[in-house]
Amino acid sequence: MPAELLSTSQGQTLVLTLRNPERRNAIDPVMYAAGVEALGVAESSPDIRSVVITGSDGMFCSGGNLQRLLANRQEAPEVQAQSIEGLHNWIETIRTYPKPVIAAVEGAAAGAGFSLALACDFIVAARNAVFVMAYSNVALSPDGGASWSLAQALPRQIATEILMCGDRIGAERLHALGLVNRIAEAGNALDTALALAEQLNARAPNALASIKELLNEAPHAQLTHHLAHERDHFVKNLHHANGGAGISAFLEKRAPRYE
Repeated sequence: MPAELLSTSQGQTLVLTLRNPERRNAIDPVMYAAGVEALGVAESSPDIRSVVITGSDGMFCSGGNLQRLLANRQEAPEVQAQSIEGLHNWIETIRTYPKPVIAAVEGAAAGAGFSLALACDFIVAARNAVFVMAYSNVALSPDGGASWSLAQALPRQIATEILMCGDRIGAERLHALGLVNRIAEAGNALDTALALAEQLNARAPNALASIKELLNEAPHAQLTHHLAHERDHFVKNLHHANGGAGISAFLEKRAPRYE
């Protein structure tokens, strides 16, 4: 059975499911491209306000297909470079996507699967889920933005430990470190992620898009420039129809309805 990325919707949430049962949901270039395409279609749809990425059969993602990587050693280096560019295109699409993206992790998130989860805005993990940066276990260095994501989120010593030691890390420890947002009971990660998505779906999409853009810019921006960007986003959102709807609803003590 070929690897595939299943696309379904639950209310206003797009659910992308990694499916590759023979290889524990390992991801490949076909899935990278499908992920970029699915997000592109959903971005222009007013019916979709959030995205959940999960894995099938109680497993998030085992990372890359090692058999394919071994075969690529017989090819020119450009072959593997192109494959990684496909993954990185998907990662960057998620990071810059204007709608919230949530990873719902059951089982293991290993290697590029861990990188994929880190690229999302939120991680919901089953209590018994495990995460491992498996690259150094097979004499490789990370891809999928793993080193960037961990360096942004954690002290250097902890990021170094995760990447160099390649140990399995439980969801509880990652929650304590601030990388996992919600812990769910085993088997309930997707439902918990969908509940979080519903909470986000009720908020103004333009405001959430501004928040994500500002957060993406913040690590690289000088304070003066970032304050200017915050000002511009604030003014734009105040004068958006949703700004009036939100303020009026709050003052009138009723639930808002956003475009």
